[in-house]
Amino acid sequence: MVPVSGLRTTEIPARSTQVLEAEARIAPEETPPGGRSRILRRYWHNSRLTSEIWRSADLGVAVAALFGAVLLTNPFLRDTGLGEFITVRITPLNVVLLCLFLVIWPLIFSIFGLYDPAQITTPRVEATRVLGAYTIITLTSLALLFTGEGDAYRLSTAAVFFVAASGGTLALRHASRFLIALRGGSMPRHILIVGTGPRAYNLYRSLLADSRAGQEVVGFVDSSDVGVDVADEVRERILGTLDDLERILLEYRVDEVRIALPIRSCYGRIQDTIATCERIGIESRLPADLFQFSLARPEYEPSSSAPVIALKVVQDDIRLIVKRLIDVVFAGAGLILLSPLLLIIALLIKLTSPGPVFFAQDRYGYNRRLFRMYKFRTMTVGAEAMQEQLEHLNEARGPVFKIRDDPRITPIGRFLRRTSLDELPQLFNVLKGDMSLVGPRPLPKRDVNHFQDAWLMRRFSVLPGLTCLWQVSGRSNLGFDDWVTLDLAYIDRWSLRLDFLILLRTIPAVFKGTGAA
Repeated sequence: MVPVSGLRTTEIPARSTQVLEAEARIAPEETPPGGRSRILRRYWHNSRLTSEIWRSADLGVAVAALFGAVLLTNPFLRDTGLGEFITVRITPLNVVLLCLFLVIWPLIFSIFGLYDPAQITTPRVEATRVLGAYTIITLTSLALLFTGEGDAYRLSTAAVFFVAASGGTLALRHASRFLIALRGGSMPRHILIVGTGPRAYNLYRSLLADSRAGQEVVGFVDSSDVGVDVADEVRERILGTLDDLERILLEYRVDEVRIALPIRSCYGRIQDTIATCERIGIESRLPADLFQFSLARPEYEPSSSAPVIALKVVQDDIRLIVKRLIDVVFAGAGLILLSPLLLIIALLIKLTSPGPVFFAQDRYGYNRRLFRMYKFRTMTVGAEAMQEQLEHLNEARGPVFKIRDDPRITPIGRFLRRTSLDELPQLFNVLKGDMSLVGPRPLPKRDVNHFQDAWLMRRFSVLPGLTCLWQVSGRSNLGFDDWVTLDLAYIDRWSLRLDFLILLRTIPAVFKGTGAA
């Protein structure tokens, strides 16, 4: 057994044979930590992820608009056809000019601040900057009027290019914001500040001033000997000392920890803070101005109110946009294709036992945020109220509750559970963005309240899923320790390929019904 991070006596439980087999099936070349990218806190709040997307997508829009404008406004094309047009119009000089266009275009966009989140605060500001940038680009493109043979590039071509490129760029930016926003809405970020000195106070004031970010400061932690010069606003919000950090992260909802301690005198405490955040699965951030730079520039997180070095514990790249797109497409298609089956199940539940068709329960999801998870009702009405009376029959080890022959389950409910058909309404949760198709299963409040070890919280650093690694590796035959071990293996080795493999293995696992309870 290996201590987590080497800094704590709590140990990860030994892996069972089923867990080792499941982990072995995960390719060793899988990419490191997977999870959910940081969502837009407000519609116009930028992020590093969207900036990276725009740098590639904007150029694609401009090139497509340029070629489209040339083809649409050239009468020679209508007379000769596309093949002859390309043969005649593509000359070495035009190729050189096109390459220059590809080099100059991103420079002009950068000059207009279209990749600086601090300068893009409203739709009007962004539209103005995009139009300004394309005005310069369009004027530059007029150089094509004096090159090539005939009139391949005309004034009308420049006009069509300007309208198509600027309109396409603005539409693409709106669409990318909307797609990312679907992944989590406009939830506020809950931030814990480590430190109480001038640096921490300035950070606190900058976070309050950044109205775009939708950020909330949970409080402060520092050493036990807080100085007398601490601002009253900070002193009133101190939650404890650095020795209490783990307890505070368990007790409060925290999305990220901002470290604002002096580097020279608190190096060891900064290292301990980072290790604690890694163990629990919470992102930590260091201010980028911890050191003085003469030539080098720190790589900062552009979505922040101040430059920071982000120490992320999960993956944050464009593949998560693809994952969300897959979730929406497959969940929507599944609800449509399975609608007759859903209606039949609903009718059977209604006819065989009194009570509602659906069962809704608060579950813990991403970053321990509660959401309403939906299932087909498989138990008698009032089953939750009866659970306390049945605690002595609990067959599961750890904080979870499982009874194989639960007396509360209805006859039709037993069939639905064995076939996992009771989980189908969670496709609505996937569409809403509360869940993903693949991820650690969401746990009820009762189970999470029984957690005693901080490292268990790392399973909440990604979106919960409809299916997961342990569900295709033994399901309820596995103990809770094995569940968590496989959940953490999934988080650490996440990739789109791994999601695909788990989805494929879910189908035979459901048909076999092995371990279902």
